[in-house]
Amino acid sequence: MPESSYLALLLIGLLGGTHCISMCGGIVGALAMGTRPRLTLHLAYNLGRIVSYAAAGAIAGALGGASVALSGQLPVRSFLYLLANLMLIALGLYLMGVTRALAFSERCGQRLWVHLQPLTRRFLPAHSSAQAFPLGLLWGWLPCGLVYSALATALTSGSALSGAALMLAFGAGTLPNLLLAGLLAARLQAYARQPAIRRASGLLVLGFGVWGLLGLAHLALST
Repeated sequence: MPESSYLALLLIGLLGGTHCISMCGGIVGALAMGTRPRLTLHLAYNLGRIVSYAAAGAIAGALGGASVALSGQLPVRSFLYLLANLMLIALGLYLMGVTRALAFSERCGQRLWVHLQPLTRRFLPAHSSAQAFPLGLLWGWLPCGLVYSALATALTSGSALSGAALMLAFGAGTLPNLLLAGLLAARLQAYARQPAIRRASGLLVLGFGVWGLLGLAHLALST
């Protein structure tokens, strides 16, 4: 797995912050209301969320590695890489508001979320880190096209460890936006929803996908 993949997912998590705020802004805003140790709560919540991302990345990496090992063929790895970059392009268009192409993946994730969402009520309102951390663990499985696009890259990693590491990088990228969303709440959410901000973020994420496809095409032509 190239080192650039970790940097790419870190940046995608950061650039996709507008989507993160729209998906999780409500819950992180709620953590900021009526409690004094706000930063501690937000850190605990986000730590739980990122741990869930890493667990999902480990599963994706293991599945991807097993599929390549079982087939023993380069086309499978190339297909996974193609899928990952097509997901990034779809994500970029999704963030720009051009298409709802990733909505189907979020609908698929709802099958798991309907079982997990009721559990979040046990930890709301969160008044301590002991409540905020498991809340983050559960919220990390919220159906999200941004997360699923990152998981598509984790599929290409070849192992559970690499998949988890990739999703840790992605989660670290989402951290600044969600910390600010919690501390600034509605003010930052209104800023993130501005069309120009969403278009710029989407265009940059789309660029990562196009760059990856160009690299795949170059590899195919050179072999």
